[in-house]
Amino acid sequence: MNHKKLFIQGITNAGKPFRPSDWAERLCGVMATFRPPGDAGDPRFTYSPYATPVVIANVTCVVIDTRLRDLDPRALDFVINFAKDNCLPIEEACEFEPKSHSQP
Repeated sequence: MNHKKLFIQGITNAGKPFRPSDWAERLCGVMATFRPPGDAGDPRFTYSPYATPVVIANVTCVVIDTRLRDLDPRALDFVINFAKDNCLPIEEACEFEPKSHSQP
């Protein structure tokens, strides 16, 4: 099943970089305990697969996997409200399974 990814961008709606500069790592650190069943990652040392800091075109972002809602709807609400409260744009993208190419 396809699911969506939300990209929280570290540029405010006013066009200024969001501060502090480590905001993405802090947010992902808070979300580190939210993991899929059976995930053996240690939240003290690794990020959750549902919230990952990335840099895209020199903009710090956090990628949120919307499957987080299945685990805990409040966690997804928290990150969305964080972005809204701090005037950070949220872009949505779909993840899809690549089609296998048949070899002639």
